[in-house]
Amino acid sequence: MNKQLVKELTAVAESVAIRFSRKDRDGNFNGETFEVTEIVPMSEHSASVIMSKNTGKRAAFFFYYINRGKSRGWKYFVPTDSHLLGMHAFAHYKLEVERFNYKHNF
Repeated sequence: MNKQLVKELTAVAESVAIRFSRKDRDGNFNGETFEVTEIVPMSEHSASVIMSKNTGKRAAFFFYYINRGKSRGWKYFVPTDSHLLGMHAFAHYKLEVERFNYKHNF
């Protein structure tokens, strides 16, 4: 991951921690606060951001980078087990599309 993306990711992750720590945030029933514990790069355009909560628990955020257009920049979501299962299956279909498209490059 290049240095500029790392700097942007760190700033966005810190901003998300502040946003999630808001006591009046929808879904923050326990008034939890969040702090970035670790950023784990997984590819040039994706990372896991682990946040510690004041309750002693942790949360895992999936950050991904969009490199073009109006949506350019770091985005995130907190994946559920269902999301992870779907993304695991998606890898198969992405591979199939790449396999199919290969012949169209000549």
